[in-house]
Amino acid sequence: MPRNLTAILSLLLLTFAATARADSKPNVIFILLDDMGWGDFGVLYQNTSKHSKRHQTPMLDRMAGEGMQLRSHYCPAPVCAPSRSSLLTGVHQGHAVVRDNQFDKALENNHTLATVMKAAGYKTWLVGKYGLQGAANGQDDDWTPADWPAYPTKRGFDEFYGYVRHRDGHLHYPAETWELGNSESHRTPKQIWHNDNEVSKDLAKCYTTDLFAARSKDWITKHVQSGAKEPFFLYLAYDTPHAALQLPPVAFPDGDGLDGGLQWIGKPGHMINTATGTVDGYRHPDYTGKGWTDVEERFATMVRRIDDSIGDLMQSLRDLSIDQNTLVVISCDNGPHHESYLRDLNDKPVNYTPQSFQSYGPFDGTKRDVWEGGIRVGTLAWWPGKIAPGSVSDSPSQFHDWMPTFARAAGIAPPARTDGVSLLPTLTGQGTQRPSQVYVEYFNGSRTPNYNDFQPSKRNQKRQQMQVVFVDGYKGVRVNIENHDQPFAIYDLANDPKELKNLAGTGDKFVELQKRMHDRVLQMRRPNASAPRPYDDVPIPSIKANVPAGWAYDVYEGDFPFVPDVADLAPTRTGRVDDMVVEKVIGAVRFQGFFVAPKTGTYKVTLKTSSPAFARIHDAQLIDADYGFKPDQEYTTEIRLAQGMHPITVTTIADGNVQLDLEIK
Repeated sequence: MPRNLTAILSLLLLTFAATARADSKPNVIFILLDDMGWGDFGVLYQNTSKHSKRHQTPMLDRMAGEGMQLRSHYCPAPVCAPSRSSLLTGVHQGHAVVRDNQFDKALENNHTLATVMKAAGYKTWLVGKYGLQGAANGQDDDWTPADWPAYPTKRGFDEFYGYVRHRDGHLHYPAETWELGNSESHRTPKQIWHNDNEVSKDLAKCYTTDLFAARSKDWITKHVQSGAKEPFFLYLAYDTPHAALQLPPVAFPDGDGLDGGLQWIGKPGHMINTATGTVDGYRHPDYTGKGWTDVEERFATMVRRIDDSIGDLMQSLRDLSIDQNTLVVISCDNGPHHESYLRDLNDKPVNYTPQSFQSYGPFDGTKRDVWEGGIRVGTLAWWPGKIAPGSVSDSPSQFHDWMPTFARAAGIAPPARTDGVSLLPTLTGQGTQRPSQVYVEYFNGSRTPNYNDFQPSKRNQKRQQMQVVFVDGYKGVRVNIENHDQPFAIYDLANDPKELKNLAGTGDKFVELQKRMHDRVLQMRRPNASAPRPYDDVPIPSIKANVPAGWAYDVYEGDFPFVPDVADLAPTRTGRVDDMVVEKVIGAVRFQGFFVAPKTGTYKVTLKTSSPAFARIHDAQLIDADYGFKPDQEYTTEIRLAQGMHPITVTTIADGNVQLDLEIK
């Protein structure tokens, strides 16, 4: 058969396959950048900055022009482990198991983005940095996937390719010795795993930005060209521009998409087409000859390489004719970093500062800060035909919103455990958007940067215990928290993004708002013994309400793979009962009622149920009897409550009659 005829037939087959999938569930790609600041995006800041040094992100700019900028999107905490944990489990840091600086701690065995998407019929892939595998104080050099309790394939991913351990992601040439590293651990090769196999021996000269993008392109291309009917969910977690400021070995290949750009060769010693040239040897010509420092040229080149690789991946989606049926989201795990892991000829560390390009944008704060520069993260969403080109959202949202967003896009309800809301109404302009709850808690023992372009009151200050909550459109923030009575600084970010004017105490409105912020942060979280807070033992405040006794219930017909969040569903019947008993249910039931605490104190809560269930008190998790449900188990917890009325919601699924017994005493 002539080559040109073969190519035409292949294109027709791809077009037919894409058309057949056009009205089906969308593919979903979530791309997470590591330590890239809000201000590092051209479209968000660099392109219009008046700063003396600027770099470019033309491919991200194009994506923004074809999609949406989410200009007020927030990470869960200003460092990678808790951010990735909350992203994958769909809960904020008031409910997450991995908090603070708990690198390599096991991601809990519960619903994840991967398990939820698998339940919706998706193929699930993770490419890149993980760091949530579970390890004994990091002493896991000889461990294998069988030893790691939370290895990605044990948390819902069909395929994993990348760095398992957090510390391995500090370097970007896994197979090479880097003589410029400022410590032994920053000079030696690292582990890359593909499912059950450690494969770094095959990765000579492979730069991870290129490696992870090429691996992703190859998996997507083969999946589509094989005619696979199932959609895919890809979590592509870059390890750059974080940590070591290492350069790629060669220029980015000509072209992009299926016939150009990065290519997966699959040959040991030459796994990708850029595994050639000089390790750590290439600088983008746009950033040389400008009088910039070595580390500035390095950082700008690293960001441009990420940009090139994303443009390459997006073109592949177009070439495969799946762009109209693929939702792509790009975000970052926290604000910009300030390290290089380089040493000079005299063996002294070489410093880097995000001041070089004002990577924090028009804000104060960097990585590990809860000021805007540390937690507001550059975020773009792209879905041709569904998301309006050039659109912008200024509505606050956060990482835990992506689980319900992707679940709803996939046609299923998310787990009741999620703290998030679906952002599809914002993205598509269809439906009513429920407000997202932005919440951050984090501890770090260091001090804030002493940058001269930051507000003086934010320079060289103790961080310690930190907390952020958004209430009624205002940001409340506390740092160096010693007790729960400590007031929040209150900012109107729409008019004061640099957080210069603290509104706390400036009028009756803000006195009342201060009280509601104090109450809110207790009503939406639960303590975690591994990350103690100075407000853990404060009783959850009650509310004032006049309601009838018993339980209001809603029934939602359907086949649910887990206890669903029913907030976006329409009930098929409603009613009231004295006890939590409803007959003839095929689907889900949500009970809503109140517990009146006769006095302030600690209460024991017991749930007995014959079917999976999930309970909240206010917006705080009360009982999780869903994932891994055992019908013969009695689920209990203890909780401190203030005297008065406390709203309770219990959701369950059943095929028949529903009977639950919730006891609080």
